[in-house]
Amino acid sequence: MTRTDTVTRPNHTVEKIGGTSMSRIDELCDTLFIAGREGDDLYGRVFVVSAFGGITDLLLEHKKSGQPGVYARFASADTDHGWHDALSGVATAMIAAHEAVLEHPADLQRAGEFVRDRIEGARNCLIDLQRLCTYSHFRLTEHMLQIRELLSGLGEAHSAFTTSLLLQRRGVNARFVDLSGWRDEGDVSLDERILSAMKDVDPAVELPIVTGYAQCIEGLMHEFDRGYSEVTFSQLAALTGAREAIIHKEFHLSSADPRLVGEENVRKIGRTNYDVADQLSNLGMEAIHPKAAKTLRQADVPLRVTNAFDPGDPGTLIDDQPAERPEVEIVTGLDIIALEVFEQDMVGVKGYDAAILSALTRHAVRIVSKVSNANTITHYLDASLKSMRRVEKDLAALYPQAKISSRKLSMASVIGRDMNGLSVLTRGLQAIAADGLEAIGASQGPRNVDVQFIMERGSLDPAIRALHGALIAPGRVQLAEVA
Repeated sequence: MTRTDTVTRPNHTVEKIGGTSMSRIDELCDTLFIAGREGDDLYGRVFVVSAFGGITDLLLEHKKSGQPGVYARFASADTDHGWHDALSGVATAMIAAHEAVLEHPADLQRAGEFVRDRIEGARNCLIDLQRLCTYSHFRLTEHMLQIRELLSGLGEAHSAFTTSLLLQRRGVNARFVDLSGWRDEGDVSLDERILSAMKDVDPAVELPIVTGYAQCIEGLMHEFDRGYSEVTFSQLAALTGAREAIIHKEFHLSSADPRLVGEENVRKIGRTNYDVADQLSNLGMEAIHPKAAKTLRQADVPLRVTNAFDPGDPGTLIDDQPAERPEVEIVTGLDIIALEVFEQDMVGVKGYDAAILSALTRHAVRIVSKVSNANTITHYLDASLKSMRRVEKDLAALYPQAKISSRKLSMASVIGRDMNGLSVLTRGLQAIAADGLEAIGASQGPRNVDVQFIMERGSLDPAIRALHGALIAPGRVQLAEVA
């Protein structure tokens, strides 16, 4: 993308709000959207919004539990009654969400009509598709990704429309910008979708509220699944030449989860780089999707992560600047499954690793880390047990003599832009042992930006507390302190 491809909108920001924060939209009016601003100070900002909390789970499937939503029921050939009821349940949840924040009868009526139009439109689309696929020439499986995108876009469209109504009622010149492609004809690229929608928008005098989902020929969910809103956000910032891209969360980007280590012990990171953001993403604690970060870096748009409910704090700036000194910045972790493939004949034989990777890719299993030796390859995975059973079955058929096992474990990770000379691996193992815990594995790469400790499941929280207490809580760990 060249500079001539962008829409010239100098001195504006593009800002993203996640679903959890959107569920507190009435508070956001006071801390973010308006926050004491008047006149021209209200503008110069473009907001990209996610669906209200829980709505996308109802439309697709629950992100954590896997409980089926409309898409999952439709995809599993459930009864018509099942997905129809689920879709009606989404309408009920949407109405409850906007009734919690809208007060004026005219706004409530418009929001209700919006929900009915979108939900019933989607219902009729699915019915027609089912009917079409009763003919052998058409396969429902060939349309499932489009169905997933259609359903997902309903959530962002509803929250963006509701937000625009709420702000307009409060005297803000808010504008609903719908990228979801609802009833549009023809396929367009993501860039074309954004540029077309923003063509007549002037952030200097109006406050655009943009859907986090954008329908495009590339199919965002094919590559990013439910991380699509960050892709929309980053591309919008790049295309419009934003002064800064800002992600608003319901917490500061901190040295650890304050619920684990205590509010009094955590510190806001303040500044870090995209390398650290990538490590966090690898552990499921996304500051921003790596592909979205790449878009911002290439467009030279700085990224800031703030607490949406702490308006006076500048948050954490993420850029490409190196650390001024070695230090540990964050301790986090996640529960994992260790897939171990042991084969005595593996020594010196090529192909085992590629075959395992192929099986993991085929079943959409996310790899967090990997270790190997002469006859064993172990992948640490973020996966469901259902997916793991499928992977094990494929590998057992391919390598009948191999011993294949899966084990529930946890991974604690210590991360920093530059941790050279801090002896984090040694000090981390000592801190874990001093707390009466045992690390059954540990690894550190030569770039020294993260150190991973493998723990028994159930030991993650105390391990994070022990590591944070030893490496961060006493103060910034610097080279001079351990020299």
